[in-house]
Amino acid sequence: MITVTVKENESIDRALKRFKKKFEKAGVIREVRDRSYYTKKSVKLRNTKIKAAYIQQIRTAENS
Repeated sequence: MITVTVKENESIDRALKRFKKKFEKAGVIREVRDRSYYTKKSVKLRNTKIKAAYIQQIRTAENS
């Protein structure tokens, strides 16, 4: 649960901005999107392997 304590003499806009940052860091929207449909374990594993290969390719390209 995300909580933001409003400090003394702090504007609501500032507190709302802090809340939005915490909300984004918590990954609530991403989790809701992931849970909106079911993906098989094999598909998840395949996607993680593809992502890892892509990241590895980028890192080797940076070093050379």
